[in-house]
Amino acid sequence: MSDPTPPSSTLDSSAEGSAAAQVVAEAAARDMYANDVAVQALGIVIDEVRPGFARARLRVRPDFLNGHSICHGGFVFTLADTAFAYACNSYGRATVAAAGSIDFLRPVRAGDELTAIAQERSRSRRSGIYDVSVQNQNQTLIAVFRGRSNEIEK
Repeated sequence: MSDPTPPSSTLDSSAEGSAAAQVVAEAAARDMYANDVAVQALGIVIDEVRPGFARARLRVRPDFLNGHSICHGGFVFTLADTAFAYACNSYGRATVAAAGSIDFLRPVRAGDELTAIAQERSRSRRSGIYDVSVQNQNQTLIAVFRGRSNEIEK
């Protein structure tokens, strides 16, 4: 005989799992950002976080320029590294960069608004690979970054 009581949720288990994973990702991002004084000082904004994904944004200030009057590559790297960090920490486990590399494709000027989009490519028990694209306000690709993450014990 079947149970006459309807299920308590209309979501299937995969949707429930996705919703729960999203809650974890958002909580992890909030907790990280609260303690991420470097990101706050630079004015980096975390626009979106999902499991294995993050989007971060930065407006290039005049004090970010190098001797050629273009944005110092370290700031572009920091933005990409930030998106990477939020993506790989989106599972709620403490994760750090084990390696990161970047290719600069175009110069960046004061006033440009950069967006870094990090996407997980591979994740195993304690490590992951993430690709990050960095675009300007015209959606011109200005840098590509690849990071390798490792989970740590806190």
